[in-house]
Amino acid sequence: MHIAVLAGDGIGPEVTRQAVKALRAVAANGPQFDFTEAPIGDAAYDTTGDPLPEATAALAERADAVLFGAAGTYESDLRPPEQRGGHALLRLRKRMDLFANYRPVMAFPELIGASTLKREALEGVDLIVLRELTGDIYFGTPRGVHVENGERVGINTMRYTEGEIRRVAHAGFRAAATRRKKLCSVDKANVLETMALWREVVSEVGRDYPEVELTHLYVDAASMHLIRRPRDFDVIVTGNIFGDILSDAAAMLTGSIGMLPSASLNAEGRGLYEPVHGSAPDIAGKDIANPLASVLCGAMLLRHSLGQAERAERIETAVRRVLAEGYRTADIMEDGATRLGTEAMGDAVAREIARLAKA
Repeated sequence: MHIAVLAGDGIGPEVTRQAVKALRAVAANGPQFDFTEAPIGDAAYDTTGDPLPEATAALAERADAVLFGAAGTYESDLRPPEQRGGHALLRLRKRMDLFANYRPVMAFPELIGASTLKREALEGVDLIVLRELTGDIYFGTPRGVHVENGERVGINTMRYTEGEIRRVAHAGFRAAATRRKKLCSVDKANVLETMALWREVVSEVGRDYPEVELTHLYVDAASMHLIRRPRDFDVIVTGNIFGDILSDAAAMLTGSIGMLPSASLNAEGRGLYEPVHGSAPDIAGKDIANPLASVLCGAMLLRHSLGQAERAERIETAVRRVLAEGYRTADIMEDGATRLGTEAMGDAVAREIARLAKA
């Protein structure tokens, strides 16, 4: 089982190293994983002049799954868009057709106190934000900045085809059918023609899933509802830009964005797994980043791309036990807890995985 490791920039290498540590621990008494590393983002641009070298892209396409860290630094923001570190991820998503981005959001009982929201709103929260990943305003054309009537004008185009909407809608209904059978489609159909088409197509697909309750919300109302009554949601399906925003807002339901993993899958189930947080260059190299989102990416990788649900559950259980024992990184620190650095938190999870294997 071949896993491509694209650690990238900022805290990417630090947190990805802990995910690999967890995967090695869970494979200690069984089939092993073959890890191959390759540069991406600024780490690749600095040596090759391209944030996504052809060798890296080819490796990702050959692998059974891709474990990704983060891409981009403050310096890359000064370069043209196509040369920025973060642009490499957009190109890779498009190249591998990773159109369905699953972002699970679970309020760990041990971390409810780490959130700024009230306990009664958070207890029992368990939802998925399913973000369409290869269309919308991030990829639509025309785009760019030009001069018009003596002043600069910026253009980005929100664009979806019926087929792009239909396939992510099917993914949303299938996910909801295995859970609480509730799907909320989030759009802005009242003012955007693109989103009016979105709502129409999602409703059409819904007729194939009579067992799933379909509701619709405008994105502004959904953002309020997500914070006010998060337990009402089971699966949220939405477009690229709205999903980007809503899933980061949902991070506060877990106490920290450092707790959110994600899986980006294509139609064949091949996927790229990345923590939702970015490269955070300001804390890179300080051994304070929370690696648990990346560790949980390893669990999602096992479940979705490699079909190893039992091993995935072992990693997830180990994370819960470490939190239950009172271990915390800086972003989720509470009174009475024991603060660990990035490396030490990875070690703690690996030890728990080893204990579970012996149980």
